[in-house]
Amino acid sequence: MNPWDPITYTVTPAAKILARCVTSGTMTQDSEVFSTSLLEAEQLNRIRRDLDQANLELELLKLERDSADVTHTHYLSQRYASLQQFTSHLQEVLREQTVLRERLTKPLCQQNLPIHADLHRYVVELMGMVVEFIQNLEVKIKMVHAIPKTDSYRSNLNSAITQLLAQVTEVENLYRQVLKRRGHLHTNIKDMSS
Repeated sequence: MNPWDPITYTVTPAAKILARCVTSGTMTQDSEVFSTSLLEAEQLNRIRRDLDQANLELELLKLERDSADVTHTHYLSQRYASLQQFTSHLQEVLREQTVLRERLTKPLCQQNLPIHADLHRYVVELMGMVVEFIQNLEVKIKMVHAIPKTDSYRSNLNSAITQLLAQVTEVENLYRQVLKRRGHLHTNIKDMSS
């Protein structure tokens, strides 16, 4: 049986066999054991067929709902209005094409060079590289200017190191003197205790 078949009533193979049995006289329609099971099976088949039909109708309704959003006049009018607005903007741009071309090639101030619009992308990249180069150049210039001062820095560093070394030797001498005094103190204490 085809569930998409539009015929609402079809004879099942089991019903055909029963019909032959009844006509031949081997069975009667009052046979309850076999016929109740058959009736239940036929009812189950009918319910399945009805369920398949309802599912088909539900799918058709869902498809209609989904496609209705696209073709509904409300949505189409909104899209049509936005499309008209966009095309009118493009028409204005085309009308003012020469004016826009002149504005793009016109320098912003008198020191700028006119650059064609198709080269603007490369100019932007070049400006980034120029800014980076200038920053690196400033750092290197500061380093070059600091070179004459390095001799004075070095002499200051050398004098600071000699002063530090002198203080270290002085601290060492003081430490030795402290150790000697402790040693004399300990020997004096030992002599007194013995």
